Amino acid sequence: MIMKRILYIVLAAVTISSFLFSCEPVEDRESLPEVTQTPETLKFSITQNTAKKNEVVLKNDDPTVIPFWRYVDGNGNELGHSNKSDDKVTFPFAGKYTVFYTAFVRGGSVEAAPVTIEVPENDDAFFSDPRWEKLTNGQAGKTWVLYMTAPLEFIGNTPSYVNRAVSGPGWWPNLTDISWAGLENKDWGEITFNLNGGYNVSVTQTNPTLGSTAKTTKTGTFNFSLTTGETNDRISFNGGTEMLHPNEPSYFSPSFSFTNVKIVELTDNSLCFIAIRADNDYLIYHLVPKS
Repeated sequence: MIMKRILYIVLAAVTISSFLFSCEPVEDRESLPEVTQTPETLKFSITQNTAKKNEVVLKNDDPTVIPFWRYVDGNGNELGHSNKSDDKVTFPFAGKYTVFYTAFVRGGSVEAAPVTIEVPENDDAFFSDPRWEKLTNGQAGKTWVLYMTAPLEFIGNTPSYVNRAVSGPGWWPNLTDISWAGLENKDWGEITFNLNGGYNVSVTQTNPTLGSTAKTTKTGTFNFSLTTGETNDRISFNGGTEMLHPNEPSYFSPSFSFTNVKIVELTDNSLCFIAIRADNDYLIYHLVPKS
């Protein structure tokens, strides 16, 4: 009888140990390789156009890495970035610029020594498109505020929307007709663009909390991407700034960012950009020059 009990105990111990062994996770991931690249072995080039020194060509010569370029002005202000293997950047203002190159490989990333570019003079022809003048008023600058009489246009879920003058108006009611929209009638702040030696932007944003008049001002730089036919003009912001906007953050889709907005109308007296609501319908906000 004693031997029988001992046998049961041994069998139970074997069963439990087998169960524990079978439950151990199996590590089948491939370990990441050691990063063998060094800043000296990276294959890339940053070439300034000798005939037009405002243009700089960025080229990654290693197809096995993912390139990331970042460029700043002489004050360290972010001007933009790119992940293209071949790209061209224009620095229209005279001054010093720094280009940073990072190569992403399977085991991590390697940063090259930064390259300094010196641009001897302004490229005034770069701003010949009248949209620059409409947005910024050149060196003098231009300040925009939300047009509180009719700040919103409701266009539904229409991602192909381009321009009111082309595709027709949506519903652009007076603020008094849309009290249910949750847009408080108050001073929402202002946004100023200028080209005084750089792509300068200053944004004073009012806190969206109901009844709040507290304001925060941030300065940075912007990029204005122009397209033929004004079908997809965009403004992107650097340095922590973003487009002036109203409403609580929860009112908008979490996938939408005010650091890169599509412009759907730009005239001397109107700046309209598209936003995406939390229900994925489209809104257009209407800004006008500050009087």
